[in-house]
Order: sequence, then structure tokens, then C-alpha cells
Amino acid sequence: MFQYQFMGYAFLASTFIAITCGVVGVYVVARSFSFLAHTLSEIGFAGAAFAVFIGIAPLWGMLLFTLLGSISVGELSMHSDQKESSISAISALFIGLGVLFLAISGSNSRYATNILFGSIIGVDEEGVIQLVILSIIVLLLIFIVQRQLNFDSFDHIGALAHGIKTGLIGVIFLIALAMAVSIGSQIVGSLLVFILLTLPSSTARYLGKTISSMIAWSISIALIGVWAGLYLGFITDWPVTFFISVIEVVIYLTAYFVHVIRHRL
Repeated sequence: MFQYQFMGYAFLASTFIAITCGVVGVYVVARSFSFLAHTLSEIGFAGAAFAVFIGIAPLWGMLLFTLLGSISVGELSMHSDQKESSISAISALFIGLGVLFLAISGSNSRYATNILFGSIIGVDEEGVIQLVILSIIVLLLIFIVQRQLNFDSFDHIGALAHGIKTGLIGVIFLIALAMAVSIGSQIVGSLLVFILLTLPSSTARYLGKTISSMIAWSISIALIGVWAGLYLGFITDWPVTFFISVIEVVIYLTAYFVHVIRHRL
């Protein structure tokens, strides 16, 4: 399998994507930002479609739209009394914009499918380098503020009491989340990127007892999903995204039912 250069690129890129989404996902779940991650994926779709329209790489359009969207939507979700309705309206707007940009750019349906569902098999050397660099930037952002982020995510009231600048920490995390969405979209697409940002970390909450162990479990589960998905996609010629989705769901459901059975016993 690795005799093919594109598979080597795919595994390298997906490894960094899985690690990034595994780390960021722990805080997404802890801060109850799963709905926000889903919204940013739709904003990312509009950004990618806009990039196609103006003739640049979809990744950069995703980054632009998700970075701007994460701050505005994040603030809205924290200050609006009807945040679910407001964010749903924003999601609908950006989905519509994405469809419009694709329509007026004249792109074919295959290109739209790649944006929505990812195309990691087609990533080239330049794309791998970009994804690795962006992943490292996200991980560095999390590492720099990890102590404060841990406090704010798992004990917000305590963080406020200890004088932690939760507003600044929140903005930094929203930037990291926006970048993670754009990066993750390259493997599972803008429509399903929330899978890598929520399911491995949700599963990790049943398995890990500490924050560090949850991060370790989340990364491991994300890696299992993308590695197995790439292998199964290679040998069957079926969509990689399908296998990643099924694998992550099966692992989550297994952990969930084991947790339920243990507590009933």
C-alpha cells in the first residue's frame, strides 16, 4: 500500500489531522461546543466554495471563514438568550452562500462532493506540508494556554474565582477550533468534520479519568478511525469518510454500552 506515494501522503496528513482533532475535541466536548463545531463546519463549506469562486485553494477559504465565524458565532453562543435558534439561522445562511458560490463558479458536482466529504487520497506534497504546519500551530496554541484552558473548560466558576482571563482563553480556543475544523475538513469534509471533533473525545470521557488520559484516549481513537478508514478505503475503493464515520460510531457506542452495563451492575 505504501508503495503508492499518495497513500504515504494521505497517512501522514491524516495522522496530524487526527492528533489535532483528538486534542481540540476534548475541549470541544468539555465546553459543550459540539453544536458550534457543527456550525463552523458549515461555515467552512461556504469558505471553501468562496475560495473556488475566486480561484484559490479551498483550505485558505475555509480558514478565513471559520476564523471569522468562530469569533462571531462563539460570542453569540455565549451572550444570546436564544443561541440555538441564532446559530441555526447562521448555519442556514452559510449553507446557502456555499451553494451560491459553487453555482456561480461553475464547479462540477465532483468538486462540491470533495468539499463536503473530503478527498484525503488526492492530497499532494504541498498539501501535506500545509496541513502539518497548521496542525502544529493549533497544538502549540493549545499547549501554550493548556493550564488555563483546562481550568476554564472543566471548572469555569473556579477559573473566574482564580482570576483567569477566561475571555482571552475562550478567544484563543475559538481560533484553535476554527483551524482544527479547516484542517479536519480535508479528510472527512466540511459536512462531517464534527465527527473527528466530537466522537473520539466523547468516547474518551468514558475511558479516561484525568484530562491527560482523556486526551490520550481521544487521539488514539481518532488515529484508529483515520488509519483503518484509509486502509479499508484503499482495499475496497469505497469512500474513506464512510469507514471513518462507521468506525468512530462503533467505538463510541461500544464504550457507551459498556459504561451503562457497568453502572447497572
